[in-house]
This record gives sequence, structure tokens and C-alpha cells, in this order.
Amino acid sequence: MPNSQRNIVIVEDERDTGEMFAEMLRLHGYQAHNAFGGMAALGVIAEKQPDLILLDLMMPDLSGMEIMAQLRLDHSLADIPIVIISAKTMPTDIQAALRAGAADYLTKPISFSDLIQAVEHVLQAGEDEIDYTSE
Repeated sequence: MPNSQRNIVIVEDERDTGEMFAEMLRLHGYQAHNAFGGMAALGVIAEKQPDLILLDLMMPDLSGMEIMAQLRLDHSLADIPIVIISAKTMPTDIQAALRAGAADYLTKPISFSDLIQAVEHVLQAGEDEIDYTSE
């Protein structure tokens, strides 16, 4: 699937950071949508039905872990891959997010190349899991 058809939602409470991530993704051909804060994220994700979610953990209203838990309870959103992007670097935080269902975990600050590499890796892994033989 061409990148231009890939839809990514960025959940971030820092507007400048969210816009920077969105611009990085757009430069690489993706459609990128920002949701600033946890409560806004749930609505944007439900509306956009993205191929991937970039999710910050530390937000003032709902944490990234709370958002991930809510998404996993909604059958229409449960299988969307999530890449955590957080300033939390403790191994216990990383392990907890991966156990909760995150596909990858990146620590801030993040380079353009690391972001794109993680996005492409997770999206490719999702494509590899699709069974094209069943009708």
C-alpha cells in the first residue's frame, strides 16, 4: 500500500512536538492527523480509523496507557498498531507498554530517521500478518 494511503494519528499533548511528527510523516508521504491530549485522541482515532497510532504516555487528562487500554476494549480499534513515543526511559515503563500491547517504544528526543524506520517496520509487520490465502 502506498504511503499516501496510510493514515497515522499522532497523540501528543505538546502541540509543537505533534506538529513536528506530523510534518516528518507528511514529508515521507503519509497522511498524518494530530490529537492533542487523551480525550481528544479517542474521538480522532474512532473517526480516522488509522493504520497506526503514535502515542505519548504522559498527558494531563488520560495517560497513554489508559488510552491504549480503552482502544484494546473496542473491537473496531483493538488491532491498530501503537508506537509509544515517550520521554519515559525506565526499562519498567518500556516493558509495561510493550506488555500492554504497544508494537514499539521510542524515547524522546527522536530523530526523523528513527521515527520513519519504526513506522515502516510496524506497518510492514502488520502487512506480513495478513493472510491473503483465505477467501
